[in-house]
Amino acid sequence: MTDQDRVQYLLDRIEIQDKVALYGLGQDLHQADSGDANVLAQWGELFAPDAKIDATDGADKIFELDEYAEFMRGPGLVGGTEGLGYSFNAWQHIEGHATVTIDGDTAHSITPHLHTHANRDGSSNTFAVGYWHDDWIRTPDGWRISYRRVENLYFHTFPVAANPQMVRGL
Repeated sequence: MTDQDRVQYLLDRIEIQDKVALYGLGQDLHQADSGDANVLAQWGELFAPDAKIDATDGADKIFELDEYAEFMRGPGLVGGTEGLGYSFNAWQHIEGHATVTIDGDTAHSITPHLHTHANRDGSSNTFAVGYWHDDWIRTPDGWRISYRRVENLYFHTFPVAANPQMVRGL
């Protein structure tokens, strides 16, 4: 491997690792209640147009990208009542540091994730924890995910405590 090959390999790894964050940003910057549910604003830079999202570990379905966006936000991507975004009124999606292997113009990454959700009725919070398994392709516009599979470790809902007090002296 030449020095130029090594530098390109590092640049590719950094680009992929940076792009992993676009999933969470797409989710978090476009809350259904804001009237802007366009998760595709960031996801268009993350996913190939013909990407497949394998959610069979939770939703029991393999989605096309537009279908998945509607599943997350609802018809028309405007916060409709059909999508998961309507179940929650706030959330944060934290994408971990990806491990990446690159082979020419294809790559694979595994990324841990922690997704937190405040349920709309205010009674509970939901946590989704797992891994993304992503297949990447190099395109003229940079690296894009062509196939994403979610591996759920757990998906738990916890009751919200009324006005929790901070404990002093700890």
